[in-house]
Order: sequence, then structure tokens, then C-alpha cells
Amino acid sequence: MNPRASNLAWLAVIVAIGLNLRPLLTSVSPLMSVILHATGLSFRGASMLTGLPVVAMGVCAFGASALSRAIGNARGVAIGLMAIVAACAGRLFAGDAGALIVSAAIAGTGVAVIQALLPGVMKTRFAGRLPFAMGLYSASIMAGGGLGASITPGVASRVSWQAGLAFWALPALFALAVWLLLMRTDALPRTSSTRRAKPAPSLFLNRRAWTLGIFFGLVNGGYTSLVAWMPAYYQQLGRGVTESGTLLAMLTVFQASSALLLPMAAARFGRGRDRRPWLALGLVAQLAGFGLLLFAPLSAPLAVVALLGGGLGGVFALTLVLTLDHADDPELAARLVAFVQGVGFVIAALAPVVAGVVRDVSGGFSMSWMMLAVSLIAMIALNVVFGPRSYARAMRQPDDEPTRSQRTA
Repeated sequence: MNPRASNLAWLAVIVAIGLNLRPLLTSVSPLMSVILHATGLSFRGASMLTGLPVVAMGVCAFGASALSRAIGNARGVAIGLMAIVAACAGRLFAGDAGALIVSAAIAGTGVAVIQALLPGVMKTRFAGRLPFAMGLYSASIMAGGGLGASITPGVASRVSWQAGLAFWALPALFALAVWLLLMRTDALPRTSSTRRAKPAPSLFLNRRAWTLGIFFGLVNGGYTSLVAWMPAYYQQLGRGVTESGTLLAMLTVFQASSALLLPMAAARFGRGRDRRPWLALGLVAQLAGFGLLLFAPLSAPLAVVALLGGGLGGVFALTLVLTLDHADDPELAARLVAFVQGVGFVIAALAPVVAGVVRDVSGGFSMSWMMLAVSLIAMIALNVVFGPRSYARAMRQPDDEPTRSQRTA
């Protein structure tokens, strides 16, 4: 396979995989009222259906590097896809809360493996066009979320709510088949095994790695909260199941568009690798969206989802690009992005759980939206530290630094 065809094939399969990383979350939300009635779950318990997969995405990301060394990136991604297929298919027979929660944990584990291994592959194969490749990957993730929200209610209304959730085993099975076929025809690139004079730096002791992880977590906390509760919020305001699911689907359309376009704009019009102005633009858009969600949710729903979706999608993709920018070595970049996702998704998993608890206590979601708006203000301030000149210093090992005063995180 010539290089151009090979790159196109890998981009296509990356899109196919990305489309399967969010329906397990967004397919639940439009059916939440039906699931609550059928299983007897409380809002707090139902939050586990979206919160637990995100916890698994975080916790399991920490072990992705070991899995990659043991079986390789290609097999690791295949195992992740198999877990998604099994979890979604099992929901066809899920009649109680316990089975649903177990399927959520299994699917989240599969997603964690894929999300941790694919960015490192992309750093190696698409080093010259990383913002475009990462934007396309991120856009496919968001588009998959939109498909999950829009298609699931229709399948559920025609068959059953279990069938609506289980439907997403089919595209995951297709992605698995395409991935295995590509593995046979065009092997994954191997990163060069250069010998290090010193051991790899510990990311658990690196302040910048933790800062990036917290930043990524707060970004995705807004996403997971909206996926879990925005349809329920609009249903509480009098909108129907299908209409509220359509709003979530529209949110993800704007996410996908922004995830593709904002990194490309940052690469073309930005100042080198300085992602800060574009990250700030996405964060301010989200802040405006939460303001409308609080004070004018019914009068301007399209503006709500446009601002929130555009901000969330663009910042998600740019944060991954920013993380990969911190290390020129693909191996270290892969470890860093896995660590950041590990920390970030654990934090993001707490957001819908907290929102569910607040909903049970207060009877509404307004306090949750206000908390997320406050976190955005904090992220706008934190964004200032991510200057390109700090990348190398932030990832330097302590032994490489002449004095402690020169350390920058």
C-alpha cells in the first residue's frame, strides 16, 4: 500500500473507531425516564450508567502503557473494541439495574484502552499533520455521541429500550472487522526503540502532567454532565423525550464540527504551537452556553447547544493536541496523553454523579450548571500557564535541571 493510500486507510479506520467511543454514554440519556421506570433506579443510581464508564476510562488508562508493551497497540485496540461489542450486545438481555451497570463498566474499560493507545499511534504516523488528525478523531468521537442520542430513541420505540441500547454493538463490530483487516494488510508503525541514558520521567511526580489532567477532567466534566442530564433537564421543563434527545444530538453536531475546525484554525492562524487563545475562545463559548442554559433554556435552545457544543468539542480536541505538543518523543507523548486521560476521566466521572445527587436533593439542575460555569472561569485562568516555551521545561527530569528555581510546571 502506497503512503497516501495507507494514511487515508488509517484515517478512515480511526474515524470508524471514534464513532463507537460515545454512543454507550449518549444512548442512555434520551431513555433515562424509561430506564428509571423499568429498573427502579434513582437519579443518583442512574448517574452510574454514565459516570461509571467514565471512571473506567480514567482508571484503566493508567494501565494502557503496560498493555501496549505486553501485546502491542493493534491488539490492544482490538481488545477494546471487543469489550464495547460485548457490553452493548449484553444490554439486549439487561432487565435490571445491575446488568446495566456491569455493561457500563465493561464498555468504559474498552473505551479507555482505545483512547489511551490511538493518540500515540497518531503522533507517530501523522506527526506533520497532528492537529488535523486529532481534530478528525475528536470530531468522530463527538459525531458518534450525536448518533447515539438521535438513533437510540427510534430503535427503542420500535423494538424495546434494551434493543435501543444494544444496537450499538453493530457499528462496533464493523469497526473491529475493519481494524483487523487493516492489521493484516498494513501493520501499525513501530516507534524507534532508542535507548535512554536515563529512566523515563515519572508522570505521577510531574506537576504539568497533573495540571493537564485536571484541565482535561474539568472540560469533560461539562460534557459528561450534559450527556447525562441535559435531556432530563429539558424534559423537566416540558420538552418530550424525542425533542430533548434531538437537542443532545444537535449539541454533538456542534461538538464534532468544532473538534475538527478549531484545531485546524489554531494550526493555520495561531502563533506556532501556542494553543492558549483558541482554548480561551472555546472556554468562553461554554461559559456563555451555561449562562443561557440557566437563564434562557427554552427561548434559545439552539444557541445553548451551539455555544456549549462548539466550546466543548474544540477544547476537547485542542487539549489532546496541547498534551501531545509537550513531548517530541512519541513514546513519552503516548504515556503523557494516557496519564492525562486517566486523571481527567476520573475527575469527569464525578461531575454527573454530583449533578445527580444535587438533583435528588434540590429537585433541579440549576445549581449543577452554576458549578460548571464556575469551573470554566477557573480553567480560563489556568489556561494562561500553557505557553509553548514551558513545554520542554515542564517535562524535564529533575536531574536535568540545574536548580530548583528553574523548574516550571
